[in-house]
Amino acid sequence: MASVTLKGNNVELSGNPPQVGDKAPDFELTQSDLSKVSLNDSAGKVRIISVVPSIDTPVCSIQTKRFNQEIDNLPEGVVAYTVSVDTPFAQKRWCGAEGAQKMTMLSDYKGGKFGQNWGLYIAEPLGALARAVYVLDKDGTIAYQELVPEIAQEPNYEAALAKAKELAGA
Repeated sequence: MASVTLKGNNVELSGNPPQVGDKAPDFELTQSDLSKVSLNDSAGKVRIISVVPSIDTPVCSIQTKRFNQEIDNLPEGVVAYTVSVDTPFAQKRWCGAEGAQKMTMLSDYKGGKFGQNWGLYIAEPLGALARAVYVLDKDGTIAYQELVPEIAQEPNYEAALAKAKELAGA
């Protein structure tokens, strides 16, 4: 099993996250209106999947705001998701407070299947997801993956955004 650190202390993940070249595991997650979203719903598009432990923490908020701001600079055919274990209601409240309307917020609050299937769930001490960023090509193959080694640090935005632009033909 993979691990990351939380304030310098090792924490174990639920498995081994998918890597570049792997087919992304499908998911069914919940939006703020309680509708379901699966990976197949955006088939044929380049997808950025930003995974955060909790939207109500400073680094997660910064990460989501940054990707939300960058969406306007991405070509057509790129969609962006933020996934967390926060309830859809907490995600909706955060989006309203922060004016973040471009990222599609997805909740893994029902059973944590996304976290388990993607090997990103941290049972102890968080009960949350590890910080990670994935960029999938139009066929759902992982073209970029960053499992942020220290949960309290931000990901490499530039590398993920550059990969998304490259895959979209920009």
